[in-house]
Amino acid sequence: MSGSNRTGGPLRGITLKVASVCCFVVMATMLKATETIPAGEMVFFRSFFALLPVLAWLAWKGHLAHAFSTARPLGHVLRGLIGVASMSLGFFALTRLPLPEATAIGYASPLIIVILSAVLLRERVYIFRWTTVLVGLVGVVIILWPRLTIFSDAAQPVDGSTIGALAALSAAFLSAFAMLQVRTLVQTERTEAIVTYFFISASILSLLTLPFGWVWPTPEQAALLIGAGFFGGIGQLLLTSCYRYADMSVIAPFEYVSLLLTIVIGFVIFADIPTVPMLIGSTIIVGAGIAVILRERWLGLERTRAKEANTP
Repeated sequence: MSGSNRTGGPLRGITLKVASVCCFVVMATMLKATETIPAGEMVFFRSFFALLPVLAWLAWKGHLAHAFSTARPLGHVLRGLIGVASMSLGFFALTRLPLPEATAIGYASPLIIVILSAVLLRERVYIFRWTTVLVGLVGVVIILWPRLTIFSDAAQPVDGSTIGALAALSAAFLSAFAMLQVRTLVQTERTEAIVTYFFISASILSLLTLPFGWVWPTPEQAALLIGAGFFGGIGQLLLTSCYRYADMSVIAPFEYVSLLLTIVIGFVIFADIPTVPMLIGSTIIVGAGIAVILRERWLGLERTRAKEANTP
C-alpha cells in the first residue's frame, strides 16, 4: 500500500478501526435486545439493511459497478452459506449468553483459522504460532467449562447457556471456514464484490428459515433490527477503510476494544456481571492474539530490514 493511500497516518486508521468496533458492538447489543426474534430472522435484517449503506457508499464513490462484477458467483454463494450458518449460531448465542462471554468466545475464530490453514491449505505454521494458538484455546476452554454441564454432570439438565456456549463455539469454527473462503475469493474478486454479494446471498438464504418460525416484530424490535443492520453495514465500511491508513499489525489489536465495551454494556444494559472464568479466559485469549500480532509485526520489520540491507 503506497504512502499516498495513507494520508493522515496510522492514527486515522486506528480511529476508523475503533469506530468500526463500536458499530459492531452496537449491532450486537441491538440484536441481543431483540432476543425473542429467531436467529434466522435476525440474519435477514442484519444483512439486508447492512446492504443499503454499503451500496450508497459505493455509488457515492463511483464503484457501484465493481460491486456486481464477479467471475465466481458460486464462490460467493458458498461464502454466503457458511456466513449465514455462522451468523445464525452467533446470534442465537447472543440470546443465551452474556454479551461479553459471547464476544470472547468469538475470539477463538482467528485461532481456528491458523489450525485450518495448516491442515487444509498446508500453510507452514511455526512453533511460536502453534504455542500461542494452544494458549488461546486454553482460554476458550476456561470460558466454556462452567457452561458445559452436558459433560460435567450428566444428571443435570442442559440449560440455555450450555447450548449458547456450544453455538458460539460452532459459530467461531464456521467463521474461520468463511474467512478461508474469502482468502480464495480475493485472488480474483474485488473487495466491493465480496462484501456486496455476501450481504445479498445472506439476505436471500436467510429467507429459507421463514418456515421455521419467524415472528412479526413489535415496532421497538423492528427499529432495533433495522438499526442493527445499518450499524453492521457502517461498521463494515469503516473496517474496510481503516486498512488504507495503517498496517494490519498496527490496527488488529484494537479489535479487543470490543471486549471492554461489551463488559460495560452488558453490565449497564443487561445486568450481566462478568464471571471470573470469563475474565481469566478472555485475558488469555487476548494475550495470545496480541502476541501473534506483535510477532508478525516484528517478523515483517525484520524482512524489511533484510531487503534494505541487500539492496545495492
